[in-house]
Amino acid sequence: QVQLGESGGGLVQAGGSLRLSCAASGRTFSSTVMGWFRQAPGKEREFVAAISSGGGYTRYADSVKGRFTISRDNAKKMVTLQMNSLKPEDTAVYYCAGDRTGWTTYRPNNEHDYWGQGTQVTVSS
Repeated sequence: QVQLGESGGGLVQAGGSLRLSCAASGRTFSSTVMGWFRQAPGKEREFVAAISSGGGYTRYADSVKGRFTISRDNAKKMVTLQMNSLKPEDTAVYYCAGDRTGWTTYRPNNEHDYWGQGTQVTVSS
């Protein structure tokens, strides 16, 4: 069992930066692939970024590549998403998610084992 809780959302102007954090509880966190998803008003939830259980591998959606960075600290049971050069289209509720599958079989879909409650990110123009 893994429980997740996001924090760090807020209001920022276009071009600014924001750092989201996801605190986890549970003994299986260090063996769990972690990811970030987001859902904008009127749109379906979409994949943003993922990181392997050991932190050695990452993948990003094309829309955020080069601007966002995902990282994790297994000792602190924490996952972060550093967001730079934010755009109005980044406005969404951001969700932290975990999956028990291995990295080689991981799929960036909505079928994850664990989900946080979400944190709002609003980027103004």
